[in-house]
Amino acid sequence: MTKDDIFTDNDSFFALKAVCNGLYKEKGSRFLSFAFPVCDVENAMATLREYRKRFFDARHVCFAYKIGATVIQTRTSDDGEPSGTAGQAILGQINSANLTNVLIIVVRYFGGVLLGTGGLYRAYKTAAADALQNGEIIEQIVENQIIIMFENQILNNVKKVINDNNLKILNQKFDINCTMQISVRKSLTDIIIQKFKENNIAILQY
Repeated sequence: MTKDDIFTDNDSFFALKAVCNGLYKEKGSRFLSFAFPVCDVENAMATLREYRKRFFDARHVCFAYKIGATVIQTRTSDDGEPSGTAGQAILGQINSANLTNVLIIVVRYFGGVLLGTGGLYRAYKTAAADALQNGEIIEQIVENQIIIMFENQILNNVKKVINDNNLKILNQKFDINCTMQISVRKSLTDIIIQKFKENNIAILQY
């Protein structure tokens, strides 16, 4: 079982749209694969616990997850299979598909014939790949949230920056001093902050 943190500068990532399943059979063993979109480690582990209960009679319930957009967390488990034959094979397919925020579980029902380490690795790899091939992959944008404050008389200036840059307003409050919470694509954040400052718009939170 391993867990690593990787830092990236990406401001978009690819993820699964919905749960998808796969299947691989080899010498009597069945490898049932399930790929899930997950939002965080807690979500992934809760899903894993549910599937371990569901498949309590299986010989092995192996998994790998990769979570995060700017700080990537990964974890794998061979669940009793020879070290490196299951979890890493599954994670390899997640990486090959360039996905994150995904958990793949592969459940093995033993068929009575040993597959060897090479055969196991291929089986878990193929099962994970089959699940992903049955799923839909979508691109998601990494965004930062900015809270700005400004006087009511420069509202038009604020709206111009927002409209010119296709920004999303998440929350707003109008008073003598107005505030807005705005969502900005990560790669554009510094540019947008500078534009606000040039228009005498204060940045309260970033």
